[in-house]
Amino acid sequence: MEKISPILDTLAIIIDIFSVIVITYGVILCAKDFIVTRFTSKDSKDSFIATTVIKNQLASYILLSLEILIAADIIETIVSPTLTDIALLAATVVIRTVISYFLNKEIKESNLKEDLD
Repeated sequence: MEKISPILDTLAIIIDIFSVIVITYGVILCAKDFIVTRFTSKDSKDSFIATTVIKNQLASYILLSLEILIAADIIETIVSPTLTDIALLAATVVIRTVISYFLNKEIKESNLKEDLD
């Protein structure tokens, strides 16, 4: 395990960086879409619907980034499995899972509202 440990540490760092890239890409993409929508939309209802879609897209990027971070945390814990690390991983996974749950719920509710309109 000691021979693989540096490789797993590097892999966890790469995955962390990838998570930051995913969320940054999502923010940039959604910011661009938001600005374009604000300047091109004539109807307030169309603007509201487009903004809701953009918000859902951003939430999707955030969810993906959280899932990627969980994967990195699992790899980091495999490298050094102390009780403190395992407890910290468990707490982190619980917190991120709760955030993911509520983001998913919000996305589904706003999609349902769009379908009703």
